[in-house]
Amino acid sequence: MKSLEELRAIKERVQNQVAMREDKTGALRVQVGMATCGIAAGARPVLNAFVEECTKRNLKNVIVTQTGCIGICQFEPVVEVVSADGEKVTYVKMTPEKAIRVVNDHLVNGNVVTEFTIGANS
Repeated sequence: MKSLEELRAIKERVQNQVAMREDKTGALRVQVGMATCGIAAGARPVLNAFVEECTKRNLKNVIVTQTGCIGICQFEPVVEVVSADGEKVTYVKMTPEKAIRVVNDHLVNGNVVTEFTIGANS
């Protein structure tokens, strides 16, 4: 049986993860392609890595969501980072390790990780 403190910690962690999916004005939006091809290519661990790293860093200005087919199946798993002004960066062939680097470099410091983008991999 879990203690009251353990249950509170679980509740807080889950609430933070749910809050990350809520729409916020001016937030960066991370969209992970979760159609059949994306899931088969490993998109679920990538999505989980984004959620966990953003939660760990307590990023309040980031929304992590899943989306359907992005249309470039040969580059799956695909992640799009959309800024508040609509500018989009498309990351391809993502892994959980690459996701952590994107959080650290792009979402936290504002530096696009160009070697993971569609332009560098086409």
